[in-house]
Amino acid sequence: DLWEKIGEAAWQSADPGLHFNTTMNDWHTCPEGGRIRASNPCSEYMFLDDTACNLASANLLKFYDTTTGKFDLASFEHVCKLWTLVLEISVTMAQFPSKEIAQLSYDYRTLGLGYANIGGLLMTMGLGYDSAEGRAIAGALTALMTGIAYKTSAEIAGELGAFPEYAKNQQHMLRVIRNHRRAVHSETDGYEGLSRKPVPLDAESCPDADMVTRARLAWDDALELGTKNGYRNAQTTVLAPTGTIGLVMDCDTTGIEPDFALVKFKKLAGGGYFKIINQAAPCAPAQTAAWASWAWA
Repeated sequence: DLWEKIGEAAWQSADPGLHFNTTMNDWHTCPEGGRIRASNPCSEYMFLDDTACNLASANLLKFYDTTTGKFDLASFEHVCKLWTLVLEISVTMAQFPSKEIAQLSYDYRTLGLGYANIGGLLMTMGLGYDSAEGRAIAGALTALMTGIAYKTSAEIAGELGAFPEYAKNQQHMLRVIRNHRRAVHSETDGYEGLSRKPVPLDAESCPDADMVTRARLAWDDALELGTKNGYRNAQTTVLAPTGTIGLVMDCDTTGIEPDFALVKFKKLAGGGYFKIINQAAPCAPAQTAAWASWAWA
């Protein structure tokens, strides 16, 4: 009964549901620093207590050409690499609310690269949010972004050195990276130190085969360079809800969530409200089945 109430409440409010503490720590890159006990309020950042990361989210729909139906993978990779570097620099430039958070942020140098508008992208592509193709696209794009980010982090480590707490966590972090690489290569066995196997990338359902190929190459490089250089950052990516900043970026949907209405009303702090209308709908192909799948997801 409790489980049903939690699930119903999460669904009704469009908020995250539960944390699975075992899974969180199975994929923890730095367990020598302690266990992960909680997330930030929006639930995208899970790491050690008294740490923080700066966020940067890319609008996925900006990389999609509606006339050709192609996603610009090269530009997306470039953005992921560039913003990993920007966020790495921001660790040194940031202001922190306490001395403890500042010190641990320098010790682990966690980053928050992410994306927004996956729902808008899938709608524009005519893919159901709750479909095998939709999940495969989301998985491949997430894998590509994170693989490029860790590859870039390893390249920076080759020049500036790994994050200060890397040495004592080296084997743990490389184990996590190897598990990520296995998942993007769609392997079902061979995972290390996990209480539960992950759902690997469904490459066969992904409409863009090149997206899968590039994601796998990124993780191959991330592991190879990380084994050689270590990593500059203990964590590189998150998927933030991107609420208000998503509006500023002209996103029709937020982080990884679907749209909860084609027309939304947002209250303003000073009173009143404004109406937000989903702009992706007119661009979507006329695929009734895909729209029905999305609408009822």
